[in-house]
Amino acid sequence: MNPWRGLRGLPRPMWALALGTLINRMGTMVMFFLALYLVQGRGWTEGEAATALALYGAGALAASPFSGWLADRYGHRRVLVLSLVLSAGLMLLLPYLVHRGAMLACITLWSAALQGYWPSSMALITDLVAPGQRKQAFVLHRLASNLGVSVGPALGGLIAAHSYPAVFWLDALTTFLGVGVILAWVRPGAAPAAPAEAGRTAWRNPRLLRLLLALLPATLAFTQIHGAFPLYVCVDRGHGTAVFGLFFTFNTLLILLFEVAVNERLARWTHGAQLAAGALCIGAGFGALGLVGSLGLIAAATAVWTLGEMIYLPASTDAVAAMAPPDRRGQYLGFYSLTWTFALTAGPWLGLHAHAWGGPRLVFGACAVLGAAGAALLRGFRE
Repeated sequence: MNPWRGLRGLPRPMWALALGTLINRMGTMVMFFLALYLVQGRGWTEGEAATALALYGAGALAASPFSGWLADRYGHRRVLVLSLVLSAGLMLLLPYLVHRGAMLACITLWSAALQGYWPSSMALITDLVAPGQRKQAFVLHRLASNLGVSVGPALGGLIAAHSYPAVFWLDALTTFLGVGVILAWVRPGAAPAAPAEAGRTAWRNPRLLRLLLALLPATLAFTQIHGAFPLYVCVDRGHGTAVFGLFFTFNTLLILLFEVAVNERLARWTHGAQLAAGALCIGAGFGALGLVGSLGLIAAATAVWTLGEMIYLPASTDAVAAMAPPDRRGQYLGFYSLTWTFALTAGPWLGLHAHAWGGPRLVFGACAVLGAAGAALLRGFRE
């Protein structure tokens, strides 16, 4: 009956990294309230706030491949810590800047600094665990991140009602606390055995580039959780923002209860089979939203795309990590992070425009097609 029994045997440094991630993500508030802060707290127009968010995405896109290279060159743990410290410092600076240009520059630098966390943390995981434990370690990292994010925005909403600068301070404080845990207890051991393609750079590995392109369709469909999905629930179906938030609570509960067990059951499947199954579930779950309307059926569709998320995200990270040479894991995972950053930048924008042009049936029908296309491309992926 223990939903996390599959995590037994992971080394203590991995649990310490998960604890540091949990503390850090529990304070993740600023990004969720940045647009509101700029409009309500600083008097910016919606267009100016949109420009700030676009620059945030541009900073992350620019930093993704370089952050992985830096992690390989200077150490995965060192770059992870530096990324968090720099991002927290810029976060503290942001609410006290007066000039609009300085604020936009700070937002861009903040996103670039924060982007270094993802490839370095995923590469650090490969340093901490044996190859056979790697996927479950990625699952544990996701559980910590999801649990933390389920707390942060709700807490941030209560704080923002009284003081926007306090949101920045608390976010930075939890980041520094997470860094403290990582510095104290996360000590990488010996690196796992080298895979067959040792030494090849990421941009010269055609297998990696084909995999990342094959991941893009289903990833674009999945990013509609930030794009068309909120409009569908709140505007098309007329439910309030509180109801919309409950779907994310439901999503988090499903992940906490079932992700470890699902990935344990699929441990003997190839990466290609896992990725194809995950892509199909993502496409089917979002595609069904164009055909249903009741809360119960929306919840059922959410359960389907959540199942896809539980399979797709750990399997894709593990597939890239398995392909990477030991001395280039940060670089490979940086390119993987770049794929997600691009999708998170382009996907919601495309989804909102498709929704405005053709309504929910068009955008979610496209999600079904993207999921099926992604599954067809990924099914043939060879280890």
